[in-house]
Amino acid sequence: MNCIHPTPDEPEFLTAEALYIDPETCIDCGACIDECPVEAIVPDDQLTERDEPYLQINADYYKDHDVEGGLVPPRKAPQLPDRELHVAIVGAGPAAFYAAEELVRKPAIKVDMFDRLPTPYGLVRAGVAPDHAATKGVEKTFASVAAKKNFAYYLNVEVGKHISHDELVARYHAVIYAVGAATDKRLNIEGEDLRNSVAATQFVAWYNGHPDFADLDVDLSSDRAVVVGNGNVALDVARILVTDPDELAKTDIADHALAKLRESNISEVVLLGRRGIAQAAYTNSEFLALGDVEGVDVVIDPEDLVLDQSSEAALADDTLDSTIATKIRLAREFAERPLTPGNKRIVFRFLTSPVGIAGDGEVATLTCVRNAYTEADDDAAGRVAVRATDERFDLETGLVLRAIGYRGVPVTDLPFDEGRGVVPNAGGRVQVATEGDVMPGLYVTGWIKRGATGGIGMNRLCGQETARAVIDDFVAGAIGDPSTPRDDVAALCADRGANRIDLAGWKAIDAAEKSAGKAAGRARAKFVSISEFEAAAAAGAQ
Repeated sequence: MNCIHPTPDEPEFLTAEALYIDPETCIDCGACIDECPVEAIVPDDQLTERDEPYLQINADYYKDHDVEGGLVPPRKAPQLPDRELHVAIVGAGPAAFYAAEELVRKPAIKVDMFDRLPTPYGLVRAGVAPDHAATKGVEKTFASVAAKKNFAYYLNVEVGKHISHDELVARYHAVIYAVGAATDKRLNIEGEDLRNSVAATQFVAWYNGHPDFADLDVDLSSDRAVVVGNGNVALDVARILVTDPDELAKTDIADHALAKLRESNISEVVLLGRRGIAQAAYTNSEFLALGDVEGVDVVIDPEDLVLDQSSEAALADDTLDSTIATKIRLAREFAERPLTPGNKRIVFRFLTSPVGIAGDGEVATLTCVRNAYTEADDDAAGRVAVRATDERFDLETGLVLRAIGYRGVPVTDLPFDEGRGVVPNAGGRVQVATEGDVMPGLYVTGWIKRGATGGIGMNRLCGQETARAVIDDFVAGAIGDPSTPRDDVAALCADRGANRIDLAGWKAIDAAEKSAGKAAGRARAKFVSISEFEAAAAAGAQ
């Protein structure tokens, strides 16, 4: 009925933090409940008391969004040439799978997916917080894609080491890079490289059991941790640090992280946001969920809830964007809540920036500066601008986590836009440079395509767009045939030391982790070393 908005055809889809169901056009057929990959939709009469606030958030969206119902006509698929199309996808995260899902609908399209890790699913496995199990339900969709006869895994195979870019290009009609954004943005302040100054990207990977970060040195002995940033990753990190370890023990959190969190002394996490509440980057659903963490107070000083002039005026005359208005309303409600003696605390500090970290070899204090809105509402990029004041203060802390965003890194043999941290592209087609000529047969999707913004839903649209570009180019004759058959790929990788894990191997790993988890009352107990993964895959093959 086209009652869920914004749709992919609406400009706001690219920036929306959630999708909303229009009660005026919804006919309660329930079709969306089955379609939703993360089980986020339930009938309103089945909402738990905890989830009741989402009714108001959903209703608020339609206060200032005028939409029309109606059926969406299906997109007619192009007729493929009468021959096979071979596609290599480098990366196994959400965008990679959504591209693969679109491609393997056609039996004539053969997809081989490569990833240097022994496990698929990218940030769904290594980035989604362990206490957000419902979000990981999207893995069921990915598993159905991998089960297709025209799909094959090359896990534990590193492109650039076990097989080169040129060798892929020679063996496949199209190569799609879906390698994500592998590093973090830096604060560029003094003391940033002291011990216990850690990138949130690494911390998240550590507690999620990513093999590269299983041995990360994380010191949780201080009373206070400071997280710089206020996006969803920052909120995830703060929540994990103060959640009761007995609750986390029910999730798939890595065993080494759970053991460390049981010994943690952290009782307060301070979240620093450079701008104000109206510009906070987190989504309202993540913000609201903080209030449900048992034994934790969300602390916001009412004096911190200052608005820029345009937001203040729009709020006063009821014309402020509903998503922002909800963000402000929730913050004010948190600010009014009484504190509970003995509770841990998540403290929000808006209009605050870090300017230096000090300590004798390790973090001891973080120096901050208070910010104020500028006279002009917007900076050159169209964002609400702030300026530093003379007000400085120190926070004693033994741990600083920077959560100011992920960033893509150059991909060998592909052009790279250093400023944006992406591979230049037009709708997924790799370009020699921004707005330059297209490089036939080469494609990108996900964060390496558009930058490190947007979650699973945005990656679905992104992956589909790139897959359709591949199909359209194949139909148009814009990509040439491979010069070498792809039959030797497995042997080529093995000769160079790759211990390839295929679908059967991954199923064996998955089953072993779930079996170990079941014995402990958990969804799974993750392996964290390459040797453990390889042993489990080999055992399953026997």
